Amino acid sequence: MSAASKIAVFVDVQNIYYTTRDAYGRPFNYRLFWQQLSETGDIVVANAYATYREGDDGQAKFRDALKHIGFNVKTKPYIQRADGSAKGDWDVGIAIDVLDSAPDVDKVVLLSGDGDFDLLLLKVITKHGIDAEVYGVEALTANALIYAASRFYPITEEFLL
Repeated sequence: MSAASKIAVFVDVQNIYYTTRDAYGRPFNYRLFWQQLSETGDIVVANAYATYREGDDGQAKFRDALKHIGFNVKTKPYIQRADGSAKGDWDVGIAIDVLDSAPDVDKVVLLSGDGDFDLLLLKVITKHGIDAEVYGVEALTANALIYAASRFYPITEEFLL
């Protein structure tokens, strides 16, 4: 009997929030996702990356719900610049954590549609010989990311609340 595969999962919370909202008008069901993923192996790393605004009780409840499911929630403040632009990007943090975990797992799972992650996935696949799977809203996921992944799973209505 072989040991269960070790899985590391990384969630670009803002990307998933906006893409499911824009495509379907409904939020992603993280609990269902966790249940389905855990049936394929042992989730040994589970990080969700989010931004927050002080005093937003809805965001605080959402982060607590993610923690209850089993995610380690990493946050940074949402910054509104004087020119109206905003900053709250976790791309570098996600990349560092994926690279750190890749040697110790059999599969990396990324929830994002951000094409900036294509090179990251190609790196972990070639350097560590592991699978790198992506879940994203297909119409809003960069083709480069879809092609870089070992497998792409479109987020469809079944994954929504």
